[in-house]
Amino acid sequence: MHCVWCHMKIIPEVEWHTFFFPEKPRKLCQKCETGLEKIDSIACEMCGRPSTKDEENPTICSDCTRWQQDPSWEDILVFNRSVYHYNPLLQEMITKWKYRGDYHICQSFEEAVEAAFKQYFVKTHPDAILVPIPLSAERLQERAFNQARVLADLLPYQSANALKRIHGEKQAKKTRQERIASVNPFVLEAPIKKNVILIDDIYTTGTTLRHAAKVLKQQGCPKVCSFTLAR
Repeated sequence: MHCVWCHMKIIPEVEWHTFFFPEKPRKLCQKCETGLEKIDSIACEMCGRPSTKDEENPTICSDCTRWQQDPSWEDILVFNRSVYHYNPLLQEMITKWKYRGDYHICQSFEEAVEAAFKQYFVKTHPDAILVPIPLSAERLQERAFNQARVLADLLPYQSANALKRIHGEKQAKKTRQERIASVNPFVLEAPIKKNVILIDDIYTTGTTLRHAAKVLKQQGCPKVCSFTLAR
């Protein structure tokens, strides 16, 4: 077995316990697994921003406070939770996964994604519907798969392709203000009357997720939160 990322050979540890109860094959070597930093504690109750050593109790950060103070965005997205810090290693992995077509890299995240989703949502949102953030038709053709759809497929909940992206304008190089001021890129394909968990790869400013949440809530969705791979 070789590491999905660096391709180093993974030699499983053989102990009495593992001899009788073999563990699942690891997808990453120890070095790469350690390089992916899981979010163990949060500083913001809303966006799930990771905490530092100086932030002991989660509050609501200044970004989320600004969203909440705007009547047009207040309570549109209840909260977000993410699996990993968006550190340089994860940034490189996501770039190769999304833009260079290395679909198999998603295997690196499977166990951590499943565990984090169980921790944050299974008990509190047992009947929610997963809605992956869609790509435009142009982007989908370029990449051959939607990374948000791939993440949703790892999870044990019903999912629905309820949203359609009506243009593929890239958000990555925009400032926060440019993102907020942009036209909502989503339309609703089918209303959902249950709570929704939006699925995406990265939470940056929260604009994309809030645009999607607004479209859902305008058509009767009672509550929208989100789950992303990175924050």
